[in-house]
Amino acid sequence: MKHPGVRAAWLAAVSLTAVVFAATVKAAGAPPLPVPAQRIVSLAPHLTELLFSAGAGERIVGTVAYSDYPPEARRIPRVGDAFHLDLERILALRPDLVVAWRSGIRDEDLQRLRTLGFPVYVADSTRLAGIASELEDLGRLAGTGKQARAAARDYLDRLRALTARYQGRAPVTVFYQVWDRPLMTVSDRHVIGQVIRRCGGRNPFGDLAELTPTVDPEALVAADPQVMIAAAGGGDPFARWRDMPVLRAVRAGHLFTVPGDWISRPSLRLLQGMARVCAILDEVRDARDEGEAGGDATGALQRRPSGSAAGPSRTAGRTGG
Repeated sequence: MKHPGVRAAWLAAVSLTAVVFAATVKAAGAPPLPVPAQRIVSLAPHLTELLFSAGAGERIVGTVAYSDYPPEARRIPRVGDAFHLDLERILALRPDLVVAWRSGIRDEDLQRLRTLGFPVYVADSTRLAGIASELEDLGRLAGTGKQARAAARDYLDRLRALTARYQGRAPVTVFYQVWDRPLMTVSDRHVIGQVIRRCGGRNPFGDLAELTPTVDPEALVAADPQVMIAAAGGGDPFARWRDMPVLRAVRAGHLFTVPGDWISRPSLRLLQGMARVCAILDEVRDARDEGEAGGDATGALQRRPSGSAAGPSRTAGRTGG
């Protein structure tokens, strides 16, 4: 280590504290802490968001690349990214809590952090409701439990309301594209798969074992989804499909994007992504109904006004040709 003095002093402080505390702050699966954490390092962008939602944003002393929400998070010093952690930098920050995402940290980095004596909370939920549980865990660890519990209750109330509104509607076959080459999607175990199901969608690859399985293009053609959805980002995620009218989603123009941070991060903003997905599926349902009545689903879409009382502009995420 480049800073053996810093490391020795930090470990000595941890050892002294360990002698005198009882676990006054304890979260399920989390390390016991003597007092609420005051200096937190967050190793995942969505955990940075959840810490702010839990009222502990001001206690974050270090985080990783792409931790950009809320805007205050952009000013927090960086300690690495999903591929590399600067352990020297983390050590120098003297955190009394490190929070990590199980799917976003290498086993060897997690072991090094624990070997150095850092209390580490590992978020590992793969359920939509689990976001609320992790939010409450972080609030307990930071001593901001009241705010965290209120935010968790509001999240669950909104989740239940969206589910009650959309889950029972006519099913729509949905393909969610994670990546185009190789072609990757999500199973029903993934939070995005759960969003689709709660919006009344049917994922033809939902039964696959992997969270983000790779599928053959031929399998997509055979599934022939009514709508294709991807996270918005650089370029056109559906470029490879636009010359394939064999897909009914392409023929009908049912190619949509959702802001990546709304749908890919398991934070409270996931409900914004869910509302968008539900609105997309409603648009497809309406186009199908109008097409069945008038014999032209594509024309029905072209005649539709851009706004709707059902939520945000329902054509805002459509990708152009």
